[in-house]
Amino acid sequence: MRSSVKHVNFKAMLLTTTNTIEGKTIQSYLGLVSGETIIGANIFKDFFASITDIVGGRSGAYEKVLKEAKDTALAELQEKAYQLGANAVIGIDLDYETLGNGSMLMVVATGTAVKAIL
Repeated sequence: MRSSVKHVNFKAMLLTTTNTIEGKTIQSYLGLVSGETIIGANIFKDFFASITDIVGGRSGAYEKVLKEAKDTALAELQEKAYQLGANAVIGIDLDYETLGNGSMLMVVATGTAVKAIL
């Protein structure tokens, strides 16, 4: 899966699921931002994951794909926040949904872009 997000150095951007940043002041709320990605299930990956990759009830192949989808959604969220002039995103929520007959997975990251004194 390739991301269309331009890779900007987001290391200085704080991401949090909380609605505040402890010990920091939020100067302005810049708006709601979101990032979305949809991944399709590969039939061969599914087959081999079910046979060779499941250890203790976990599938490393699926976990890798889920992490990649989550990271892509968060990168898009950060890009949109950056375009608004934000240096942090608060109240982040991650949602996972299956689409079609379970053949695709959608990951959506939403949050509030803010300008904060970090």
